[in-house]
Amino acid sequence: MITVNEVKSDYGDITIIVNKSSGYCVYWQNQSCQSIADHNGVSLASYIHAIYGLIDQTGGRNVLLIGCGGGTLGTMLARAGRSVTIVDIDPLSFALARQHFYLPAEVACHVEDGRVYLENNSDEFDVIVVDAYIDNAIPHQLICLDFFDLIAKRLAKGGVMFFNVIVDHDFDDKADAIAANMAKAGFEVRVLDATGRVDRNTILVC
Repeated sequence: MITVNEVKSDYGDITIIVNKSSGYCVYWQNQSCQSIADHNGVSLASYIHAIYGLIDQTGGRNVLLIGCGGGTLGTMLARAGRSVTIVDIDPLSFALARQHFYLPAEVACHVEDGRVYLENNSDEFDVIVVDAYIDNAIPHQLICLDFFDLIAKRLAKGGVMFFNVIVDHDFDDKADAIAANMAKAGFEVRVLDATGRVDRNTILVC
């Protein structure tokens, strides 16, 4: 393993590490893995492939991603012919995603809070994915009821939202609490989870 880049961000120091033998690349921030990809920029995270496969089933063409990291989901979707827009508050994430994770030039990148972007932009999206963390926590403005009311206004007819929640253990109820707010906003919610594992990705589908 070799360190190929280290940068100081307003949202935590970022380190990019590459495995010399396999070529896979890891995006670390605040001692947490934000993205991991092979030498072609394809994610090695199972939850990313799960979301990618679910998006493929929707047939949605216009996709908004809130949260970038290494941008691997955006890379995979753009290569599959989707129109992808990514919003993130950290401009460094876009530069690193393009430099080390092969984020295509045609992916539109906006440096902005995801909620503010939706408030200021009236475009509709077939799919909206929320996968955003600061200091290992989802920002409060992205989990409250009025945010999901806003999401509902920006989804096209028949549109779908996917929301990634890192669950610490089986007694961690934050995914259920977020799902409850989604339901209050009028969404039909499904919780995709695998009990018994610690620090796992739970996907909420609306």
